[in-house]
Amino acid sequence: MFSRRSIPVLLLVMVAGVFIAFRSMGTGGGGNNTPTKYDKILHNVGEMLEQVHYSPKTFNDNFSREIFKKYLATVDQDKSMFLQSDIQELKKFETRIDDEILGASVSFVPAVSEVFKKRMPEAEALYKEILSKPFDFTADETLVGDPTKREFAKNETDRKEFWRKRLKYLTLVRYVDLMDVQDKNKGKAGYVVRSNEDLEKDARDRVLRIMNKTFDRYKFKFTDEERFNLFVNTITSSLDPHTDYFPPVDKRYFDEEMSGKFYGIGASLRQEEGGIKIASILTGSPAWKSGELTVGDLIVKVAQAEAEPVDLTGYDVQDAVKIIRGKKGTEVRLTVKKTDGSLKVITLIRDEIVQDETFARSSIVSNGKSKIGFIYLPEFYADFDDPKGRRCADDVAKEINRLKEEKVDGIIMDLRNNGGGSLYDVVKMVGLFVEEGPIVQVKDRDGKPSILRDRDRTVLYDGPLAVMVNEFSASASEIFAAAIQDYKRGIIIGSTTTYGKGTVQRNIGLDKDLGFMTANSELGTVKLTLQKFYRINGGSTQLRGVASDIVLPDLYEYSNLREKDEKDALPWDEIQKADYSTWKYGVEMNSLRNNSTVRTANNPAFKLIKTNTEWLARENDKVYSLGINKYREEKKKVDATVKQLESLNKLAKELDVTALPADVNKYANDKDKDERFKAWLKGLQNDIYLDETVNVMNDLVNQRNLAIANKLP
Repeated sequence: MFSRRSIPVLLLVMVAGVFIAFRSMGTGGGGNNTPTKYDKILHNVGEMLEQVHYSPKTFNDNFSREIFKKYLATVDQDKSMFLQSDIQELKKFETRIDDEILGASVSFVPAVSEVFKKRMPEAEALYKEILSKPFDFTADETLVGDPTKREFAKNETDRKEFWRKRLKYLTLVRYVDLMDVQDKNKGKAGYVVRSNEDLEKDARDRVLRIMNKTFDRYKFKFTDEERFNLFVNTITSSLDPHTDYFPPVDKRYFDEEMSGKFYGIGASLRQEEGGIKIASILTGSPAWKSGELTVGDLIVKVAQAEAEPVDLTGYDVQDAVKIIRGKKGTEVRLTVKKTDGSLKVITLIRDEIVQDETFARSSIVSNGKSKIGFIYLPEFYADFDDPKGRRCADDVAKEINRLKEEKVDGIIMDLRNNGGGSLYDVVKMVGLFVEEGPIVQVKDRDGKPSILRDRDRTVLYDGPLAVMVNEFSASASEIFAAAIQDYKRGIIIGSTTTYGKGTVQRNIGLDKDLGFMTANSELGTVKLTLQKFYRINGGSTQLRGVASDIVLPDLYEYSNLREKDEKDALPWDEIQKADYSTWKYGVEMNSLRNNSTVRTANNPAFKLIKTNTEWLARENDKVYSLGINKYREEKKKVDATVKQLESLNKLAKELDVTALPADVNKYANDKDKDERFKAWLKGLQNDIYLDETVNVMNDLVNQRNLAIANKLP
């Protein structure tokens, strides 16, 4: 992942690591020399942020007040547990948090935990009492759902009133849904009509089960350690949204997601009211080879070999996955409840599981006018622990070669929802489409900008190119799109802008004995922002993202989900432009844009998106009615709009999207993977954004052919 240009940053980290390691020697909590685990983690994180972060903050009383407020709002997100008297009691820590970061013993989090554990059974008793009685939905009441617009309850009476309104709203939503289902099924043979009283009780029972599950998580999963980890992340994310603290198990999960492989049992899980169940089993995996696990089995407990098993009560799927996975060749024991009610302990040895959906894949779109190659890249993945492991740049190169063999007229790179990944690979990947030259500039907090270049003069593909993006295309996706745009190598098409993450992170373990130079540590790891990205034209992708050359109306345009909507995001700036030459085949963008604008303006689907998305975004940020008549009236409007938008997922005429010949029977021996692959192709066949991108590509292919013809002697 590191290039020679990154050496100054590495030296900075090494020097800071050694400095922090020596400063950390002998610090202890409460006046002694035996710091707790929490003390070590917090002090090391604080010194790392102070010495190495791209844009450090001063740890003082003002910073302490900021963390105090943010952390309490995170621990009690709905402001449904704590009372104002609790906040007042905790105020004594309001200006001490900076002292804890700088060396004092950790005492704020334990104090918050005690209050939480005191209030939790009170809240549990409250919701059970309130849900034991019917609600009156004729009263004209409202609920303010946004916790930022409410204070913590003044007293127990206020807290109970909030709980009543909250539970009433949750019940109302389900009650109306049950009524709507009954209205649709009345008169059907065998359908039993129930009274409104029965439907209302059913709705309350459903809410009760949801609340019971939530409080199971509070009791069994949201431990003192989780609250501490949340505290550390509140501190790290206050410097910028992408600096995170990972406990060891979370760091391993992060690496697995990046590499596309992990060591586990080969079973997918699903969440149900009864707990976590086996949803499918991968052919050839340890779960499949054992012959003991079956779809529908409920996983009750998980143990690492002969260690004490962990009860999965209160766990969600991701929590369970993290402890079921582990190192290759290690033993995991599952206590499962079979469908006949019997309990069984099943011992499995973890093995490598490859997540094919993580990797690049391609297809061909034909429409009579041209034959377009389509490459889907879900993330810029790389296996940093295995030199022979999968890397996205290599995989994309293979897909390009396969598409060239099919003699495609153009290629579409789909980076929608691609959150980024390996910097090395994005530089190499842009080089597949351009001649030698700069790809991206990076700058640390003290150094001059350095340029990462493609040094390979060969171009793997020089034909027409489009890059599909949306507001969730981030980081490495934005580097790729920006470079293609700056070189005028292809067309960027999608939402108004991409996400706007223009910062570089590296994982640094909290092990002072190693000078923080290992990415893993028993104390955890910090994903630390060290640099900022800059386009070769000098502008940063931070905050502003990459503006599309051709904008398509987008469902999430007004949903406030980009980097610019993050309070602690770093600012946009610019540096000097790099020296580069644009692509030899010019693109006449105005004609392409005008043609697309005419098509989208006359497309009922895009017209509907443009009209309704802003209204829907406003509807999601409002005060909720608790009266059934007003609620049903509002729901009817929202449902009608959503139904219209959902209908857009089906084109009047499906696109002709086919797998490459070699992929037709690729997953013939794995039913689940085969079904998912076919579902992916089916989704593309009804993708209105792909449909318009293919139309743009047709125009670009014609433009390119005409330009080449005009240059012929």
